[in-house]
This record gives sequence, C-alpha cells and structure tokens, in this order.
Amino acid sequence: MKFLIIEDEEGLRQSIDQYLTAEGNICDCASNYEQGYQKLSIYDYDCVLLDLTLPDGEGLLLLKHLKKLNKADGVLIISARNSLDQKIEGLILGADDYLIKPFHLSELYARALAIIRRRNFNGNSVLSFNELEIDTASKQVKVNGQLVYLTRKEFDLLLYFLVNKNKVISKSAAVVHIWGDEADMADSFDFIYTHIKNVRKKLTDSGCKDYFQSVYGVGYKFTDA
Repeated sequence: MKFLIIEDEEGLRQSIDQYLTAEGNICDCASNYEQGYQKLSIYDYDCVLLDLTLPDGEGLLLLKHLKKLNKADGVLIISARNSLDQKIEGLILGADDYLIKPFHLSELYARALAIIRRRNFNGNSVLSFNELEIDTASKQVKVNGQLVYLTRKEFDLLLYFLVNKNKVISKSAAVVHIWGDEADMADSFDFIYTHIKNVRKKLTDSGCKDYFQSVYGVGYKFTDA
C-alpha cells in the first residue's frame, strides 16, 4: 500500500515511516501544510495519515482540498485534539477515521488497513479475478489455488494494476505509485517494462491468462476484455 504521512513532529513522522515501510508499504512524507498540499495535488495514495496542527496551515483545510480534487484517497486523522466537535468536523469533511495521540503504531496500521479494505476492496483483504487471487494481508498471490512467488515490488505492481483493472496506466503513473519519492531519481521509467514482463511470466508460467495489454505509446491496462 502507498501512504502519505503529513506530520510535523519529526520523531513521530520517522517512527510511522519506519513501521509502515517495515510492513512492506511505500511511504511519502510531508512535514508541513505546503508539502502536504503539493503531494496530495500530484499523487494518489491508498491512505493519508493527517495531523491537524501543522506549522504553516490547518490540516482540515487539506481535507477540503482533497475533497475538491474528488480523489479516492483514504484519510486517517492523527491528532492530539480530543474534542468531539473536532472529530465530527473531520469526519464530515471526508476523513475515514480519527485517532488520538499518543497511539500504538500497531493500532494506527490496523485502522489504516481497515480504511483501505473498505475503500478499495469492499471490506475484504482478498481480491479475486478469475483464476487469480491476491491476499493483501499475507501478501500472497495464487493462481488456481497455487502460490506464485513475487518480489515485493512485483506484488505491489500487480495489486496496483488489479485495483485499477480496465484502466490505462502509463508507465510514469505506475512508477510513481510503486516507488514513491524514489521515482524522482530515475533517469527514465523504462525499467517498469522489465518488472511487468517478470510479473507476466511468473503468472502465465503458473497457468494464469495474460491480462496485461499493451497500449501503444501510453502504457498498459489489466483486463480480460
């Protein structure tokens, strides 16, 4: 999964980043309102972890900005503010959940995963597509009930395409989603073709139909049409 952590407290931001990354996720970070605004405007995330008290702005305004963009990013507010009115306002503005500081990182992650399941997977941790099955909790892929061993990046790539099935995905969009801020350091995005080739081979060798279709000059889409 891909997370955006908008938190000005450096120690907490780094702790969340390290915890989520260790669980196999991709994290972008923003330490203030302006950075958060820019990242929300440019990138898509499975879940945004949003502090309300930022040094250069109000976190609730970022919620309003996200709503105007009409994007599907999940939002978990993480805040020391414990008033009922504040919670209600955040939820009305579009947040999915509200977690009071201090909190255990394990609870933060469990709540974030619950948001992602509700938004992207209809409340389930397992996605099925014909003979293909992806378990987002165990990070396992099966074809006709048999395990297929993918690297972490290959798993992320397959999940991204399956969640966006029937949509044309450009190579730049795929790279930015899977590699996050690290994508900015790449000279080109051509290496994404190698990763897709590897995923296709592992799936088809396991008896899966090839659902990746090339869209000339643009990228790929995942479809059985």
